[in-house]
Amino acid sequence: MVMGGLPMRETLRADMLSKGIDIEQTLAILDSLNAGLHDHATSVTVVGVPKVDGRSIVASGADANYTMNEEDAHARLSLHGVPMPAGAELRGGSVAFTRAALVDLGERLYDRTAWGVLNGGSATSYADRKKNSALGSAVFAAILPGFELLAPLCEGQPKGLTPAYINPDGSPGASFLVLKMRAALLKAARYARRFGSSLRPVLPFFQMTSAGTDEALARAYTEYATHPWLAPLIAAAGTDPTKPRSARQALLAAFTHSADGKPYRIFDHAYGKVDSAIALPGGHGQSFKVLSGVYKRLLADGYRYAWLGNVDNIAYSPEPAELAIAMLSGAEAAFEFSYRTPVDVKGGILVVTADGRKTVADIGQAISFESVLDLERRGERVLFNCATCVLDLEQIVPRLDYIRDNLPVRISDQDKDSGRYSQAEQSTWESVGLLDKPLGFAVQKGERFIAAKLLAETVLASGAVRDGSELPPDIAATAAMMSGGLESVLSDVCGLKLEAGRWVPAELV
Repeated sequence: MVMGGLPMRETLRADMLSKGIDIEQTLAILDSLNAGLHDHATSVTVVGVPKVDGRSIVASGADANYTMNEEDAHARLSLHGVPMPAGAELRGGSVAFTRAALVDLGERLYDRTAWGVLNGGSATSYADRKKNSALGSAVFAAILPGFELLAPLCEGQPKGLTPAYINPDGSPGASFLVLKMRAALLKAARYARRFGSSLRPVLPFFQMTSAGTDEALARAYTEYATHPWLAPLIAAAGTDPTKPRSARQALLAAFTHSADGKPYRIFDHAYGKVDSAIALPGGHGQSFKVLSGVYKRLLADGYRYAWLGNVDNIAYSPEPAELAIAMLSGAEAAFEFSYRTPVDVKGGILVVTADGRKTVADIGQAISFESVLDLERRGERVLFNCATCVLDLEQIVPRLDYIRDNLPVRISDQDKDSGRYSQAEQSTWESVGLLDKPLGFAVQKGERFIAAKLLAETVLASGAVRDGSELPPDIAATAAMMSGGLESVLSDVCGLKLEAGRWVPAELV
């Protein structure tokens, strides 16, 4: 077995195997990388940013509405066997759906909708001290107490099992996954109250894990089955997210940094230790391959739609108004975007390419951060990818192989506590550029995108900064917005209330 033209040392091979790395797949990507097969995927030619036009990009949130041809509306509703919702207004051959009408319609679709998370990442990079310093020394100093509280709880853990917030009394909060499960169960229980029992579980849970997270997640779910925040809702809803439909993603090894020249090799000195590799997921874009069987079984079992999102976005849960618009539009998939803030430095933005198509360009891989700033200096309002979408399985399942084979493999350099290396990834969200009629939602960040790419963001959103700290004005404003959003999500979406400085269930169904 060779890497970069040289035989692989047995000690390195043993280390890779012990970390769950798929050596064969890693070497195949390494060979294609050194052969230049991915050179074309280094960047995207961007000509602009799409506008919120009410058709291809629709505003979401409190003012959400959707207008379409009356005949087409009746056809879509008839296809799904749901009535015209109360509050829909007929206007000379068109139908205007208010937010209330959309919510009513979307809730009726819960019995044919699944929701899932990308659960393959560990919290190692998330809690990396060097990465968290990227927002500036003043910001890091302000969040240091919260960082030091949560960082030890993240070590070696799947990110979804780590605390999603800090309580006002300074204690760690519930995990990302407990919040996600509770939010979905509350919606499923509401369906049961409104419409009675269903032929199939309402809003079932699915996930993509990795070789590095699968076992730990399974152990946690066994405990979650009796969690006081979840167990009563499982009984009321008849849906059990602690028994998910699941598929496991292989781990890849990191490669040498581009500054080390070509050919690329396996990065073999993590934390300065000889013959020590770094195990990494191959990017969320592999979900189209890994979750293929899950999507096909969901469709066969009567589920038409599947929500998918990152586990670290506290605000992500199935959203009824958006689900209704996705159904009415007939789009293959609908994706959420929010206007970029100063903390949105890792992820992708929605762009228009030279051939007139929309796609998501990942910052640092497909588009430079300086180019993003140039767009904003030109007056463009950049839409940042929320890493959340709803898929129409009937349209997406036949195209899974096409999407899998045509998603770019991008190489990005990293500089972390473990060393300077590069990694190969496919992004789920670049699938936007492979679809004929993708739909976009422009959402409010504080309502739908309280993401935590860095532990610093979790601390900022929790309002847990050092007393007397002076955050830069733009960071302070973003932190205040995120804190308000977090409070709203915890109280409204997750059904919690503050009691003696801690978030606890407001009621049990």
